[in-house]
Amino acid sequence: MPRIILASASPRRRELLKNLGLKFDIMVEDVDEGFPGRNPSAMVEALAERKARAVAVRVRDSLVIGADTVVFWRGTVLGKPAGPEQAATMLAGLSGDAHEVYTGVALVRAGDLHTVVDHECTRVRFRVLTTDEIAWYVNSGEPLDKAGAYGIQGRGGLFVRGIEGCYFNVVGLPLAKLALLFRRLDVDLLGLLDKS
Repeated sequence: MPRIILASASPRRRELLKNLGLKFDIMVEDVDEGFPGRNPSAMVEALAERKARAVAVRVRDSLVIGADTVVFWRGTVLGKPAGPEQAATMLAGLSGDAHEVYTGVALVRAGDLHTVVDHECTRVRFRVLTTDEIAWYVNSGEPLDKAGAYGIQGRGGLFVRGIEGCYFNVVGLPLAKLALLFRRLDVDLLGLLDKS
């Protein structure tokens, strides 16, 4: 049975994998997160692969999962806000509008570095937010480490009118897509899950 490694420090991704019953370790390497151009699907796939490969070259007998998430709104890629002011600006833009969340997922087999990579896109609609609601949310601190300055699984869920697509993608790891990547490497993900 291969060792599974999550190449991400995201507590949300960690929680999603734990909830599946998957046994895994966490290893994170610093990588350059710069990307030329503004194509969100190409960006998240490239960065997910870069994160997974940076760990895979350091281990053996492992499958390494990398992921990267961005929000795409009116032709602009929104990553994590640099601070409270930028978070408030992002939320004001998303207010009353729709945007897309893109997550790239890469699975790298350590040893031969065989890689499979794909992405998921989910459309999210926000209700209209008041300036007081935006200030309250920014002051909570929750948006500061999240792409697009909100977390759908937390207090940010109060702002979401609806979604089209995968909910788990908006959290940061599209589970159905991950299962398909395991299948593409001929690994039975269901057989790796804890049965207790």
